[in-house]
Amino acid sequence: MKPAPQQRELLPRPTPMPGTVFVNDRVCFRTEGKQRVISIQGIVFAHYSIEDRAAEAYAMVTLFESGYADQNDIARCFGYSIRTLRRYQRHLASGGLAALARPKGRPSGSSSAYKEAHKRDRIILRLKAKGMSNRWIGGRLGLDEKQVRRSLRRLGWRPSPEPYLPFLPEADLKTETATVSTDKSSGTSSSVTEQPPRNSTRPRPNKAEKSLDADPLDRSTDRLLAAMGLLDDALPVFAPAPSLPRAGVLLAVPSLVASGLLSVAEKIYGSIGPAFYGLRTTLVAYVLLALLRIPRPEALKEHAPRELGRIVGLDRILEVKTLRRKLTRLASLKGSYELGRELARLRIAERGKMLGFLYIDGHVRAYHGKWTIPKAYVTRVRLAAPATTDYWVNDQRGDPLFVVTAEANAAMTRMLIPVLTEVREMLGSRRQATIVFDRGGWSPKLFLNLLAMGFDILTYRKGRTRRIAENRFILRKAKLDGRRVEYLLHEQPVRFLKGKLRLRQVIRLTETGHQTPILTSRWDLRDIVVAYRMFERWRQENFFKYMREEFLIDALIDYQVEPDDPTRSVPNPARKAVEKELRAARAKLMKLQETYGATAIDFIEEPSSTIKSFSAAEEKIRNEISETVARIAGIETRRDALLIRVSIADAQQGQEVVKLSTERKHLTNVLKMVAYQIESDLLALIRPHYKRVEDEGRTLVQMALQDTAAIQPTENELRITLAPLSSSHRSRALEALCEALNKTNTVFPGTSLRMNYSVGESPS
Repeated sequence: MKPAPQQRELLPRPTPMPGTVFVNDRVCFRTEGKQRVISIQGIVFAHYSIEDRAAEAYAMVTLFESGYADQNDIARCFGYSIRTLRRYQRHLASGGLAALARPKGRPSGSSSAYKEAHKRDRIILRLKAKGMSNRWIGGRLGLDEKQVRRSLRRLGWRPSPEPYLPFLPEADLKTETATVSTDKSSGTSSSVTEQPPRNSTRPRPNKAEKSLDADPLDRSTDRLLAAMGLLDDALPVFAPAPSLPRAGVLLAVPSLVASGLLSVAEKIYGSIGPAFYGLRTTLVAYVLLALLRIPRPEALKEHAPRELGRIVGLDRILEVKTLRRKLTRLASLKGSYELGRELARLRIAERGKMLGFLYIDGHVRAYHGKWTIPKAYVTRVRLAAPATTDYWVNDQRGDPLFVVTAEANAAMTRMLIPVLTEVREMLGSRRQATIVFDRGGWSPKLFLNLLAMGFDILTYRKGRTRRIAENRFILRKAKLDGRRVEYLLHEQPVRFLKGKLRLRQVIRLTETGHQTPILTSRWDLRDIVVAYRMFERWRQENFFKYMREEFLIDALIDYQVEPDDPTRSVPNPARKAVEKELRAARAKLMKLQETYGATAIDFIEEPSSTIKSFSAAEEKIRNEISETVARIAGIETRRDALLIRVSIADAQQGQEVVKLSTERKHLTNVLKMVAYQIESDLLALIRPHYKRVEDEGRTLVQMALQDTAAIQPTENELRITLAPLSSSHRSRALEALCEALNKTNTVFPGTSLRMNYSVGESPS
């Protein structure tokens, strides 16, 4: 099925002119001579002379207070500190525009101090004219680098125009509309039109074949080109390294390329603007960092950026703020759900045999912030708490296929239809699949809809069932997926919805005597296969635990919220409070009744008790019971007068109706899902060569990815020589993995270097 056409952008991003500075994806400004123009989405926002400090201060404060840009971006691009911007904001609020203007006359203070400052300013200008850096000037005069920078800005110093460098690309680059392609079969040339990506935010310049930096450990020229808007993504340039920690993560590159993440992301996002760390570098770095168990940007503070950068062919890896900005930029393009769907389609086309059984379950992520968001039941702590529910679809091995974030923690009975609609589009109309889920999706009416969609079902039966005599169970044995299993099983047909729904019920008897009923629409499978596939649902539970502990899928990626639907219905909190009061009253009534019975029994069994004392005690308890019964009746009347469900706006009166932002979280979930799939692919490659793969397979893969390796780039190859592992049998499994990866002939993304893996000799 063809993907739905993308809605055209209402205000397309204008073509950047030379000298344009981008504050963020919406705001930019351009300076010509002494005039400066600030634009928002191509619309002029302010125009002033750079000598008019009051006009510039007013423009910066207005940009921030209007929400077009944050303080960090404004201060960085306009050359001010955040403290200065806040001071301008206070002056404008207290004294208006007049407070932004600098008072006339010389600065306050003694005449000698003014002369000393004037002399220091002349020295700073003279040294700067000789090409000295701000840090060098500050060290010479005993000043801080920031103080030198502020002095230069106050004195109006501007760098002299740089001479023309013939080796730099032209500044006025235009998108080529025609290229010449040669037909190898006929030897003729034809003109074809090259279309930019549909979500590209700017005309993309021609990609350089190689970096202009001669030293791989100093990428100053490429960073300069990126700052000038002439580079979309820095090309990887590897430096020889005899022993580079964690370079074993490069074992994941063939699976990363085969996953289609980079090609699909380029089609969806196009480009994320002129940058040294572009789209390809950001995605490759994030996935490899996740495999190195650095799943959050904040964790990068604990690692050396130069060592991690050399692994991906850069002088430095993205650091915390840069990675956050890149994720925010990608999230603003709203393409994570389309990215997840396209990757799932590729996975289905590649691994169709693993999709006979699909496991669906929800994973609840608890929230501990300040915002009031919907609650969900957190099974791990056995209580309801503010949370967000993600519904994952996994194949029969437990590997994830795709993920959907539920609206307002919707139950599985509400989410199965929309999730399986997506699955049906990916699978096609003819492919059969059996959906396995737990009791949360129990609904005979829902089962009819799922069968009408072409799916078979496999789930536990909910509610009370007739107990089967133990002598009617039969011992079944089989070897499934290389494992020997045996169950005591009983099978019978069952009907629901007055005979409209006929299903097959398989009951398992455990050693403790517990009977577990399983329902399915698959009549062609053996009963032991039905039970085995149902109990294999724990693979998905183990997947959730692994992702929570190893990849931190429960961690917040950002603290942003977005408006929730104010008309969405929720349980009435007022009725909930009344029901709590009603439960307390009923508990008190039950306790009084127990006391009344105990008093009567004591009177009968103890002849010493007199009728008078019993009558007094009995009358007191009877009066309390009567009062409690009347109170319960009044509470029930109040409860019945209240609506069962109300809109969330009425339930949260006086509070902002919000929910956690989902785009950035969903994007990181998709990338971590790709990282898990890469681990599974590597695990499959070492399975024939490692006996304890079921118990230690993922541990071995983690050890290999964290391994130290030597990197030796040649003209056509990138040779990675990994250090031997802790034992000889693990090193042999690693050698087999390297041989399998070499057969893929994978080229490192962004280069023409074919990757060649090997294992070094043991020192012993």
